[in-house]
Amino acid sequence: MTVARVTEISATSTSSFDDAVRQGIERAAKTLRGMTSAWVKDSNVDIENDKVKSYRVNLAVTFVLDD
Repeated sequence: MTVARVTEISATSTSSFDDAVRQGIERAAKTLRGMTSAWVKDSNVDIENDKVKSYRVNLAVTFVLDD
């Protein structure tokens, strides 16, 4: 039997949403083992002086628990 857990993380990038997702997954991989998927639950931008300052994503990361 396989049991998985879902944890939520937030990641920010000054370049793009794609980069924020990539950075979030790369950072999660340093701590979580057995990641199988991630779902972008939410995405938003920070605005400063009428321009996009940064891109943020909230991810739900699924990983399989060790036996």
